[in-house]
Amino acid sequence: MVSAEDVRRLAHTLPRSEEHFIRGHVKFRVRQLVYVAFSKDEEAMGFAFPKEERDGLIASDPKKFFLPPTASDLRYNWVCTWLEALDGDEMRELVVDAWRMCVPKGVAADYDAAH
Repeated sequence: MVSAEDVRRLAHTLPRSEEHFIRGHVKFRVRQLVYVAFSKDEEAMGFAFPKEERDGLIASDPKKFFLPPTASDLRYNWVCTWLEALDGDEMRELVVDAWRMCVPKGVAADYDAAH
């Protein structure tokens, strides 16, 4: 089980990542692109994820992953998860992969080489 604080600690280590508080939600973004956001109660996390792979991820564990609650958000590359359902390694993979979708390839390559 992970917490929003665990995600925050990781997100703060990612190059070009910034934390913002927008309309009652904590969000992490690179420039204007949001790659992670928490529900107001910080029990759920939305994250950037390729649209074409979204259905497969949700089908793999529908108790863990779900579509964004607002139908209009389906146009974005976005999936949600319950934080309590994730372990640390899985959270790290989801957050870093979401971040990779927002940064230049060279920034991601430098990060990968260092880690």
